[in-house]
Amino acid sequence: MTAPSSDKQAADEQRVLDSVPNGLLIDGRWRPAASGRTVRVEDPATGESLIEVADGAAADALDALDAAHRAQPGWAATPPRERGEILRRAFEALTANAGDLALLMTLEMGKPVAESRAEITYAAEFFRWYSEEAVRIAGDYRVAPAGGSRLLVTRQPVGPCLFITPWNFPMAMGTRKIGPAVAAGCTMVLKPATLTPLSSLALAQILIDAGLPDGVLNVVTTSAAGGTTGPLIADPRLRKLSFTGSTEVGKRLIGAAAEQVLRVSMELGGNAPFLVFADADLDQAVEGAMLAKMRNGGEACTSANRFYVQRQVADDFANRLAQRMGSLRMGRGTEEGVTVGPLIDDDQRAKVAHLVDDAKAKGARVLCGGGAPSGPGYFFEPTVLSEVPDDAELLREEIFGPVAPIVAFDTEENAVDAANATEYGLVAYAYTTDLDRAVRVAEGIKAGMVGLNQGVVSNPAAPFGGVKQSGFGREGGREGIEEYLDVKYIAIKAGF
Repeated sequence: MTAPSSDKQAADEQRVLDSVPNGLLIDGRWRPAASGRTVRVEDPATGESLIEVADGAAADALDALDAAHRAQPGWAATPPRERGEILRRAFEALTANAGDLALLMTLEMGKPVAESRAEITYAAEFFRWYSEEAVRIAGDYRVAPAGGSRLLVTRQPVGPCLFITPWNFPMAMGTRKIGPAVAAGCTMVLKPATLTPLSSLALAQILIDAGLPDGVLNVVTTSAAGGTTGPLIADPRLRKLSFTGSTEVGKRLIGAAAEQVLRVSMELGGNAPFLVFADADLDQAVEGAMLAKMRNGGEACTSANRFYVQRQVADDFANRLAQRMGSLRMGRGTEEGVTVGPLIDDDQRAKVAHLVDDAKAKGARVLCGGGAPSGPGYFFEPTVLSEVPDDAELLREEIFGPVAPIVAFDTEENAVDAANATEYGLVAYAYTTDLDRAVRVAEGIKAGMVGLNQGVVSNPAAPFGGVKQSGFGREGGREGIEEYLDVKYIAIKAGF
């Protein structure tokens, strides 16, 4: 699935790899892991090694927390305007360097360069948004109902935070957490995903260059996530944990965080339903399905996982979607014209293949794709399945791949019941031209976000997050900064 790189392309790739720090960032300095160990980062399109980065351990992470703890008082006292200006400069640097950052992301994660550029734009917007929110942290002054005192309500930074970010959006998941923390006045330790640490390292250098003081952001790359972050979560100096990843891991982290009663934000798994009613504009619905399903090659928690289509239009929709998905070009994300990159690793490809094979064995019909091509890299064909039976595992499991299972439904009630028949509740999508139905469905679906006639809901100005086992807390919007602020009430005796 890959083509030889031109000499210029190979030189560009090496240049961006050479520009990235490969150590741990602790107290404003890049350093190797205390053990001297490194961990390999590979290109998922080829399986070949790209670079090695420091493989930190618990001692390194505790050094990072030491730095964050020392920096916290001074950073909290830094004027909000100064904090905002640092974010603004970082936004401008991300925008100016989008080309190189996109290439770096494609090399470590696999998505096509055009998608990587879109993620850089999205990631940068969190810094612009929170550069403006830094000066809008509100409090208020109230008269007590009995009149004998005054009530002063203010907000202060929570304190040192631990961020654990995933591999699928390696830049945006960093800025979505770092942006509001910087704006609020919190210091941080960031543990990026082992599979995609390079974007986080590049982001940290951008923030240093933008003037972020030493110790405010610390980055620890590691191949042993639990052993490295566990001691931090147990340390009373840490005051907040924010995690994006699987529900299984999230549950364990919530339990560990309970010991220190940490503030916790969890953005966990999803199983997004995509509803298409017979009155929908099918051209728009197919276009929205392509966005909701194929963004990031399906490796997104917001990816449409189950397609419920009203029976009158189910075959038409399925055939149109299969035609679109079947025409996509797979390949290394750096190649011109490629629209689908590899999955992140062989384990993920094996999981997707198992889910597709299970559905086929139970009677699902393959309209396009259905398997993994031969050759290097972790590719899986864009796949559309129709007549998917209710007991197929991929209707219950998060697929995290380019697979669209389609199920026909008869009534609106059937569709909403099917959409809610999951322990997850991150996002749902619905296509209809009936305004009354749109409101009923949006209110009836149990999810933190709903896209109505829209296949993408992510927006830095909007509160991103789920309900049920998809987590709690919100990232983005005005709500996002509240996750990093404690409310303090001061009672003032009124002597007049």
